[in-house]
Amino acid sequence: MFEGRPDRSAEVVFCGRSNVGKSTILRELTGHDFTTGKKPGVTRSPGHYDWVPEDFVLTDLPGFGFMSGVPEEVRERIKTDVVRYIEDHADEILVGVLVLDGKSAVDIIDRHADRGEVPHDVELFHFLQDVGIPTVVAVNKMDKVHDRDERLNAVCDRLGLPSPWQQWQDTVAPVTAKRGSITPLTEAVRTHLHDQRRDDLLKFF
Repeated sequence: MFEGRPDRSAEVVFCGRSNVGKSTILRELTGHDFTTGKKPGVTRSPGHYDWVPEDFVLTDLPGFGFMSGVPEEVRERIKTDVVRYIEDHADEILVGVLVLDGKSAVDIIDRHADRGEVPHDVELFHFLQDVGIPTVVAVNKMDKVHDRDERLNAVCDRLGLPSPWQQWQDTVAPVTAKRGSITPLTEAVRTHLHDQRRDDLLKFF
């Protein structure tokens, strides 16, 4: 089980598969470097960003899903720990950000669904909602996607959100973190913070 969470009562968590760009997004938001491993699965405990005096923390949860060279039982344990962390801190988590790779997410989801499995991304999206956490899906690496609207509609479809994707701008945020293009994400997060009367935290987004 993950240890060492800072004693903060307001939190925004970032979760998703390995190598989808969570750390790059957090670097854009904070101006600080997150320590990331060169190989997927290296980061096995959360990265907490409590760099401000306010009662607030940003958390980068470890990547889950397939990781080359990482045994399946370790992958399952990471996924279980991520789910437990979210469950244990649901009252403090104001927004959950699920990061997807815009180029590969639909194919990965379909591959698992075709095998009769519930894809981790879909499972986590619904889990966040089930425990009452407002959720934003940051669809990253959109610079590599040519059929933008079609791809975003397909992401919505896999998550059970009716098309077109444009009606879900508080939930689906197309971004390219590597280029610093994360405004749809920050606007969506700000909307959820405002809805929870936490305008004091808008300055971080």
